[in-house]
Amino acid sequence: MLNRTTIEAYVNAHYEEAVELLETLGRIPAPSRQEDRRAAFCRDWFLAQGAQEAWVDAAKNTICPIGCDASPGGTDEMVVFMAHSDVVFNDTDELPLRREGDILHAPGIGDDTANLVNLMLAAKYLLTEKPALDTGVLVVANACEEGLGNLDGCKEIMRVYGDRIKEVYSFDGYFPQCTDTPVGSHRYALLAKAAGGHSYLDFGKENAIVAMAELIQALYRVTPPTADTTTYNVGRIEGGSTVNSLPQECRCLYEYRSPSQECLEIMQKELEAALEASRRNGHEVELELLGVRPGKGTFAPGRLEAFTASNLDLIRTWYDGECDRQPYSTDSNVPLSMGIPANTIGTVVGAKAHTREEWVDLTSLPRGMSIILSLMGKYIS
Repeated sequence: MLNRTTIEAYVNAHYEEAVELLETLGRIPAPSRQEDRRAAFCRDWFLAQGAQEAWVDAAKNTICPIGCDASPGGTDEMVVFMAHSDVVFNDTDELPLRREGDILHAPGIGDDTANLVNLMLAAKYLLTEKPALDTGVLVVANACEEGLGNLDGCKEIMRVYGDRIKEVYSFDGYFPQCTDTPVGSHRYALLAKAAGGHSYLDFGKENAIVAMAELIQALYRVTPPTADTTTYNVGRIEGGSTVNSLPQECRCLYEYRSPSQECLEIMQKELEAALEASRRNGHEVELELLGVRPGKGTFAPGRLEAFTASNLDLIRTWYDGECDRQPYSTDSNVPLSMGIPANTIGTVVGAKAHTREEWVDLTSLPRGMSIILSLMGKYIS
């Protein structure tokens, strides 16, 4: 364990370093699946702090093992501490960054760059002080958390190391978030096709927009499972050409969400039934899976609850208020779907996530760094 005095001394000594690192990292563009520059920066930074090894894998995750053999064929057990490197914006040029006193503005600065910086500085303590660990620690700046990145970075970590991972900590969102309930989702593109034609001369023939409208109506007649909050949505529809043409194609984007993996599977069957009914009515409809974020799997009784309660106790040593335990869609979805205890924890104060006006309060960095060090302290002998 780490005592409060040790944590506070370290955090205070490294505050300016954390701010400088955030200002540097916050300028580096990192769209999902294009995190190469941030990944390389993080790898080089870990090596400069004394890491014996750090590398970027095929999924563009930056991996820094501490106190364990993280080779794919290894057997060491480990605990994963991760924060995602990608942001929702497609910028490939330097991101605009502006500081006003203790407030730092930049696209993606809180989601998730500041949380990643807190993780990196906490990992530096393990790299420089070299405390004895009860279990190995895998520090990851993971790719592809946002949007149609589909959590692919975390999925790759779990694919390679899943049977060796005891617990997972994902740092994302704002303080005082601590959630163990994932919001899973399945996202699809639906495409209706028709021969098309002239609106007058070919009146009565197949109309792709009408076919899609009928399918959407069927999807909205579905009663979602009530065991957990389950929702669905058509978020975009497009097709056709002119007012006097029968449209040949119509496309829509559709998703359903639920914390429960079982409810997601029920909604999948409802979608398949609606598609089959549409095809029986003579419509040509194609389905493309855009992404899957899994819901919660099964756990031994009390295992996840005990893990979360322990983490909440440590968070509350740095915070007096009530923690935010609402369900969220984060990297923790993946281990939680596999029955591996995981929490997603926010470590900064800020607002306006997923907008270009996002900001973080730099004075919140020390408290967030302290939380991560406290959590790491659970694995120090």
